Amino acid sequence: MYLYHYGLTRLPFTLTPNTQFYCQLPPHQEALQVLHTALAAGEGFIKVSGEVGTGKTMICRKLINDLSDHYQFAWLPNPYLNGQELRRAFAAELGLGGDLDPLQLTQAISDKLMACAMANKPVVVVVDEAQALPDDSLEALRLFTNLETESFKLLQVVLLGQPELDQRLAEPQLRQLRQRITFAYKLRGLSQQECFDYLQHRLQVAGYRGTPLFSPALATLIWRRSGGIPRLVNVIAHKCLMLGFGGNVARLNRQLVERAIADTEAVEPQRWWRYLPTSGITWLCIWALLLTGFWLRFFPEVGL
Repeated sequence: MYLYHYGLTRLPFTLTPNTQFYCQLPPHQEALQVLHTALAAGEGFIKVSGEVGTGKTMICRKLINDLSDHYQFAWLPNPYLNGQELRRAFAAELGLGGDLDPLQLTQAISDKLMACAMANKPVVVVVDEAQALPDDSLEALRLFTNLETESFKLLQVVLLGQPELDQRLAEPQLRQLRQRITFAYKLRGLSQQECFDYLQHRLQVAGYRGTPLFSPALATLIWRRSGGIPRLVNVIAHKCLMLGFGGNVARLNRQLVERAIADTEAVEPQRWWRYLPTSGITWLCIWALLLTGFWLRFFPEVGL
């Protein structure tokens, strides 16, 4: 592999959500701040939605790592559960036995939630890929959030999902749950500068100490064709390093990046408007030049 070739201690662009590679970029930090604020406020439902590969699972694992001393987290990564299966999976996450009948199971969960609240460690259930949850599973979660004291809820729910989650929650039969979502955040892709910073950060965490392997121009090319989606950025960057190692290249170049992009499915098609400048100051200068040219063309006798 290319580790020795580039002076790395580990692979920098794997697709597993390793929180050691977490990069404090604005969209991810904003999402975390929303989650921290909502949990501290004791809200029942919190929603984070975003396109595939934007980093929802990474954010969630970062949240759990940061707050595991203050909350009892129950992680439900499999959304393909009916209502009863979800209850049993939730109970298992809380350390409860699964050989109880539905009524006993519900009572055991309620008792556990109360015990955790009294121990000042409230329970938070995190559901990944929540857009795939059946209606009866969402209803089971809603009913659990009805458990509360006079001053706080016994359970908080974090829903992570793709944009289809918003469409699901807009359905009439889920209006009761939708009304209980008081905090929500829509995760966006990376900006041009954030993509460059993201590439450099992951390389540094992996042990790289030389001059940037991905120049701003190469990072911009990756950003345009990945759409700023971190997962696609990882895939393209990993292939770039593999191609560089195979060609015994110390500094990456545009040809290698284009080859990596051509070998990657799901990249953005080339569109001319993606090559337009993104800076507001740049656009202001362009409009100023255009207006100046227009004025001199049609009113040369007046001048500026």
